[in-house]
Amino acid sequence: MTQETQAVSGRRAALIFIFITVLIDILSFGVIIPVLPGLVREFVGGDFAEAAWWVGIFGTLFAAIQFVCSPIQGALSDRFGRRPVILLSCFGLGVDFILIALAQSLPWLLIARIFSGVFSASFTTANAYIADITPPDQRAKAFGMIGAAFGLGFIIGPVIGGQLGAIDLRLPFWFAAGLALLNFLYGWFVLPESLPKEKRTPKFDWSHANPIGSLFLLKRYPQVFGLAAVVLIANLAHYVYPSVFVLFAEYQYRWNERQVAWVLALVGVFSVIVQAGLVGKVVPKFGERRTLLFGLACGVVGFFIYGLADVGWIFLIGLPISALWGLAGPATQALITRQVGADVQGRIQGALMSLVSLAGIFGPLMFAGTFGWFIGDSAPAHVPGAPWILASVLLFVGWLVAWRFARAPAPHH
Repeated sequence: MTQETQAVSGRRAALIFIFITVLIDILSFGVIIPVLPGLVREFVGGDFAEAAWWVGIFGTLFAAIQFVCSPIQGALSDRFGRRPVILLSCFGLGVDFILIALAQSLPWLLIARIFSGVFSASFTTANAYIADITPPDQRAKAFGMIGAAFGLGFIIGPVIGGQLGAIDLRLPFWFAAGLALLNFLYGWFVLPESLPKEKRTPKFDWSHANPIGSLFLLKRYPQVFGLAAVVLIANLAHYVYPSVFVLFAEYQYRWNERQVAWVLALVGVFSVIVQAGLVGKVVPKFGERRTLLFGLACGVVGFFIYGLADVGWIFLIGLPISALWGLAGPATQALITRQVGADVQGRIQGALMSLVSLAGIFGPLMFAGTFGWFIGDSAPAHVPGAPWILASVLLFVGWLVAWRFARAPAPHH
């Protein structure tokens, strides 16, 4: 009984560390959101149009690097364990933010962002770690806590970054570096290894460490492959937020920066409530499949409300409805982890993160292009909410795929 109590205590401590790791990662990225465009603009002589072009390049490049590196990190963690990969990621991010803070030219900044993309793929290993240490029936709740870390990071991070950036444009990068390096030290002394040597792969698997090979790995498990399609579609739809929200809110409702910030903060608050409060209660009661389908349905309805909202208060009505979409992610992750053994969790999570990155490569252009076209002179109809309607349609397709593939998994031996 004492050993069992110690095991539970150790698992809780490890989960807390993973939560803090993800929170600090998201915080460190959230901190730089308000100031990175300003730093880029500083390097291009203050030209807003050229700065916007370069920021777009940075975003696409960042997603492309993650597309490549996520399965590599997953394969490394399957071979050498989760702990060294997570710690290396934390340390690398800290060094990278120092490089950004010291950057004196646009090429320097671009190289630093490439390294950032490499090391920030730690979410792959964090998800695999959770699958290692959490019983299958509790995984949805654990993944929900990770989702709550995302929400908290994006509520707090931009606020801190904006305040520090008002003092000095480079100060948020030093702050982010300090967070990442403190997290590395914390993990060095606290984080235990979750994957025993006997469960690791005997060699580093290059065939599944590249993004294309990792997708073929998904095909080995038909239900996982179908759920991976849901992950891709859902993340593609999610990119409507960063791609058009600020422009849409200013164009359609004449909201200023402060109003936009408050709405984004409200989105984050709803996200934390759903991920930290509801997932752990809803999934045990209704099961992963029903929770996934319900969450996706709420996303469909919420985004459709956004698309039709011609006044701001109607848009706000959609916020709590679309927030319930957050139930779908942890349920999907829990279903996927049930289908595979510990020896491939890292590579499976790497493949899923590659899909997330793939969505990040194509999503912004798709939604921004849709918004620009439907408010332009050549549009067949003036529909500013078209990107939200497109996201709603995508989630409906995801719902149909989930209906087909989100079945109760067979026990894995």
